[in-house]
Amino acid sequence: MTKADLIEVIHDKVGLSKKESADIVELVFETMKQTLESSEKIKISGFGNFEVRNKNLRIGRNPKTGESYKISDAIFVS
Repeated sequence: MTKADLIEVIHDKVGLSKKESADIVELVFETMKQTLESSEKIKISGFGNFEVRNKNLRIGRNPKTGESYKISDAIFVS
């Protein structure tokens, strides 16, 4: 499901305009992003938990070429 799909579902089920539906979806995602950026966790009952986790430097491999490369410290959302 894409952001556009979410907007369409809100538009159809709630009856808001597409612009209002898009604004709501953007607001929810922006709020989640800001919450995760401030190192807080998000728990949405019945859906999932989100938190930022730091991962250490590791070696990756390009599956097409087999070439190895370093993946720098990264932040992942789980």
